[in-house]
Amino acid sequence: MPDDRSAIPARDAKRLFAGLARAPAIVLAVSGGPDSVALMWLAARWRRALASGPQLVAVTVDHGLRPEAPREARDVKQVARSLDLPHHTLRWRGPKPKTGVPAAAREARYRLLAQAARRHGATHILTAHTRDDQAETLLMRMLRGSGVAGLSAMAREIERDGVLLTRPLLDVSKAQLIATLKKARIGFADDPTNRDPAFTRPRLRALMPMLAEEGGDARNLARLAARIARANAALEVLVDGAERYLALKSEDNLEAGFDAALFAVMPDEIRLRLLKRAIDRTGHEGPAELGKVETLLAAVDEAVGQRESKLKQTLAGAVISVSAGRIRISPAPPRRARSR
Repeated sequence: MPDDRSAIPARDAKRLFAGLARAPAIVLAVSGGPDSVALMWLAARWRRALASGPQLVAVTVDHGLRPEAPREARDVKQVARSLDLPHHTLRWRGPKPKTGVPAAAREARYRLLAQAARRHGATHILTAHTRDDQAETLLMRMLRGSGVAGLSAMAREIERDGVLLTRPLLDVSKAQLIATLKKARIGFADDPTNRDPAFTRPRLRALMPMLAEEGGDARNLARLAARIARANAALEVLVDGAERYLALKSEDNLEAGFDAALFAVMPDEIRLRLLKRAIDRTGHEGPAELGKVETLLAAVDEAVGQRESKLKQTLAGAVISVSAGRIRISPAPPRRARSR
């Protein structure tokens, strides 16, 4: 087991970026904090050891929320220059929301990073999420009552806006990244919002030492997330098979459908996922919320259990109906604009 207080050796850094050597270009998301600066330094050292490899481009997103952000972006630029890496600062312009700022800022950051990736011909965006971040994400989702998919926490790699979003540091602790930077004598910024109790994540972060005393340290929580992710992947395989077995094809391919009798004997988790998949594909109002799909499933079960089963509900831009022994999911008509 590696020492979380020791610097990351070159051989381990090589493993972190395994599989990325053939990418044409990679965008590094670097905010200026210790995690992302360490990511940039490790990636640059890895790239130098290759005979040929991807172009690395460091990108900093200034959300315009803190006065220190422009200075931190300039500091990142200096470090990037010392590593012979090009650097760009992108700004989140326009009005900012009054509530839900962290989520809105995260969406803006990924959107700007994806734009930078396309501009530079990059196939990957690397972010510096650590084992500590993974543990905090799991706790946040547990407290919100997330399902199995949500409790899988952050995936190591996902497709987003046509680019692969990759998190190579999910098994690395923040302490080890800080030790790596100290050994390399590279400075980094300290974002005070990371300790601001106005936000959920910093409040949970403050609880981590107490949870660790009971065995709930970041390593064990991240291991739990990985095990749940493994179970989630197995469930998805089962849903794939159930979908092929139950799905009813429509003439125009605009609606989805299931045989109600066969659907009824499937396990609840499989049925929930089948419904959610069909609604997400057919609807036009974004992903359906799990809690609402659970409520819908109860209504579907009640309708199917009646002698003359009939049901018609709308969810996430899709119409779900039960009649004549079939469950149908079709696009809902657009909502009418409210008159003032």
